[in-house]
Amino acid sequence: MEEGSLWHQWSMFRSLLSILQWWGFNVTVIIMNKWIFQKLDFKFPLWVSCVHFICSSIGAYIVIRVLKIKPLIVVDPEDRWKRIFSMSVVFCINIVLGNISLRYIPVSFMQTIKSFTPATTVVLQWLVWRKYFEWRIWASLVPIVGGILLTSITELSFNVFGFCAALFGCLATSTKTILAESLLHGYKFDSINTVYYMAPFATMILGLPAILLEGNGILDWFEAHPSPWLALIIILSSGVLAFCLNFSIFYVIHSTTAVAVAVLVSWMIFRNPISPMNAVGCGITLVGCTFYGYVRHMLSQQQPGPPRTPRTPRNKMELIPLLNDKPEGKV
Repeated sequence: MEEGSLWHQWSMFRSLLSILQWWGFNVTVIIMNKWIFQKLDFKFPLWVSCVHFICSSIGAYIVIRVLKIKPLIVVDPEDRWKRIFSMSVVFCINIVLGNISLRYIPVSFMQTIKSFTPATTVVLQWLVWRKYFEWRIWASLVPIVGGILLTSITELSFNVFGFCAALFGCLATSTKTILAESLLHGYKFDSINTVYYMAPFATMILGLPAILLEGNGILDWFEAHPSPWLALIIILSSGVLAFCLNFSIFYVIHSTTAVAVAVLVSWMIFRNPISPMNAVGCGITLVGCTFYGYVRHMLSQQQPGPPRTPRTPRNKMELIPLLNDKPEGKV
């Protein structure tokens, strides 16, 4: 009994440590990226994203191939291009849109918009897969949507381009989640193997656009900046931290606490103006995210009830089985 109790306590401690680790890296990377764009005047989000992808590719290779901390999950070469490449495109778009939004809008506003991701995920799963959600899930999305609308209307540093980038970033995150359930079906990926396969593809996808669109600006910035080498070390450090964020084992996909801390720290560092109604909207959004997480947790703990009698399909499309309904282990 004592051994079992000690093992349970150790598992709880590791889980808490992992959550704190992910939480710390998540907040640090966001604040550091905003510092790069605003304080270092390095206004090149494509290059920042490329640095993150390169560091993640090198880091994942070292962890799996050199240090052998994680076993390599072997993927068929054909599946790498048919499945993982498609995922990498969405992964790349997601990261780039996040960095673009950080250039134009405050961290507090960007993080509030990112909290819209649960709503876009539920709506897309309902539209694409006709997935059934209980009314409590839909009800929990109401304060999230309402809070974001209030925050957007009252945002003093509102920028249309940055707002759209953050909003489409939410759609990209939701699309990545949905695609992962179908494209990666049959593969038991962990976070580091996902980075190992996707980061090199993302680097390849983004490399040429970064050179063509931002190459000349990088050279001008390098000549004009008073301490370019120190700034480059800071940018490289953000890439290392981005890899650590991907490597950290996390149990909560969206952490409301991390969002709240990122909002507070960004205000303390960058002093972006926040109106009282804007703060209320941000608070409503965070409460909505917390309620959504609570509802999902409560529903996951419920015992499955008796199977419901299937209704008659309304059209021929409903006769087609969903990708997620395939037997485990088959692709």
